[in-house]
Amino acid sequence: MTGYTDGYWWSPDGLRLHYRDYVGGADGRPPLLCLPGLTRNARDFEPLAARLAGEWRLVCPDMRGRAESAYAKDAMTYVPLTYLQDISRLLADLAIPRCVAIGTSLGGIITMLIAATHRGWLAGALLNDVGPVLEEEGLARIRGYVGVGQSHPTWVHAARALAEANAGVYPRYALEDWLAMAKRLYRLNSGGRIVLDYDMKIAEPIRAMGSEAGVDMWPVMRAFSGMPTLLLRGARSDLLSEATALRMASEIGESAELATVADVGHAPMLDEPESVAAIDRLLARVLHG
Repeated sequence: MTGYTDGYWWSPDGLRLHYRDYVGGADGRPPLLCLPGLTRNARDFEPLAARLAGEWRLVCPDMRGRAESAYAKDAMTYVPLTYLQDISRLLADLAIPRCVAIGTSLGGIITMLIAATHRGWLAGALLNDVGPVLEEEGLARIRGYVGVGQSHPTWVHAARALAEANAGVYPRYALEDWLAMAKRLYRLNSGGRIVLDYDMKIAEPIRAMGSEAGVDMWPVMRAFSGMPTLLLRGARSDLLSEATALRMASEIGESAELATVADVGHAPMLDEPESVAAIDRLLARVLHG
């Protein structure tokens, strides 16, 4: 795998947070800021980094409460506005004035918040299977599994559990694919068990909110107008509807491309042929306009 260095930064409220820094972009091109989904971490972007590192610099943070980043003392800080503050501090510490944000699910929500508050930081953006409206079916599925502890005796057991729970999301996956995913989602604990690599308390704000409607995010779409933007949607997604994705593209205008990944639910892993081609088009637009 392409090499990376481990870096650390401090959140505004004093948590030591971790990121992977893949070298690249020596010609001055903006780094790729890779923001993972709710229960995922920096390892989620290994396939993307294997393809792009060297040519592009990739900065892949573990959000608070995930993987090698510290767990929060207050579970109610596991919310997008706090993640935005954490990422703002990271970009400041690394002296990154502009980047291409690649946001999967929750990472896409953080990307939308960056666009709304610091549009000038973005040279381009990828919103991976997320938008201003999230379908209740997908939200209910997420509420059903997030924060539910799991423990497995072997990596194969963990992979088979993932396959059983997510067969409809990645129907083409073979055992080796589920094993690779397990290595990204789980860790080996001190007792020799395979456990999920995040703080179970990240579920608390989600449960506290229930199905309450949040802030109207549609106006944020206009912040992406004129900016190279890729809207990626899994054809089987239960979180981002086709109608929402089409409206997002319409709201943003000509600078948006909508690409659909066949036979994938929530969310594409960014290594599918449709994803690879669309990401290459996005990065070409970032470089050449």
